[in-house]
Amino acid sequence: MQILYKVPGYILVCFGGFCLSWGGFIIRSFEQATVWQILFLRSFFFLLGLTVFLFIVYKKNTLIKIKTSGLPALLGGFVLSFSFIAFVVAMSNTTVANVVFIISTQTMFLALFGFIYLKEKVSLIGGLSIFLAMSGILVMVGDSVSSGSLFGNLVALAIPINFAVLVMIIRKYKNLDMVPAIFYSGIFSCLYGIILSESFSFTFNDIFMGFLLGVPQLALGFICITIGSRTTPSATIGLLMLSETLFAPIWVWIFLGEIPPLSVFIGGLVIILAIILKSFDKKQVTYN
Repeated sequence: MQILYKVPGYILVCFGGFCLSWGGFIIRSFEQATVWQILFLRSFFFLLGLTVFLFIVYKKNTLIKIKTSGLPALLGGFVLSFSFIAFVVAMSNTTVANVVFIISTQTMFLALFGFIYLKEKVSLIGGLSIFLAMSGILVMVGDSVSSGSLFGNLVALAIPINFAVLVMIIRKYKNLDMVPAIFYSGIFSCLYGIILSESFSFTFNDIFMGFLLGVPQLALGFICITIGSRTTPSATIGLLMLSETLFAPIWVWIFLGEIPPLSVFIGGLVIILAIILKSFDKKQVTYN
């Protein structure tokens, strides 16, 4: 795992987005598992994979590092855990394209929340990108009223919003280590799955899908993005993370034949334009 720290940051961020892009396809590949069972399996294997990584990197200092992260990391993990729930629920109630396009608006929510809670100024380009992103979401959400996927779209909005709240916590407590916060989020979401699952009887296929969803898709994706973000400019991160947005609908189209309505592509295009526009914003904020 140490070799990851030697890989150029921009490659890690792009690869991390590529890993995350498989989430929708894997969720569609479960046979019998309910939403809460999927959440449990995903969180359990994610926690397992992340724990192995932490012990490889921090060795005997792992528990000390988690403990010293304190209440802010615990709070950050609690907030992020709701994004884990929202991802599974949204993917089960609307198209993969809808979910990933909505997730990609997190850059705009960061700017908006930074303005509201941290009094950080929003430039003209930043304000215009926020307007475009919100317009793209309205196009998708408005059409979903008639298509029956409104619930899934609204739940998907919780993902970028909760991520933005997490970053606000990190900005407030600048010494917060991101990795323990992610570790706590895995514990919380795993507990939700245990409490809400009606049974723990799984097929071999569903267990394997849970492993794929928790380790290579989520744990490896988060680890690569977290490490890569240390040396990659914030503007570049937003663009490289589009690898998730672009690939995710392709996988379900190629392997499952899922084709979203035209409004999803129109709204998604507007959101992508907003992200590209935001990348030209000279008033970028570094969130580390």
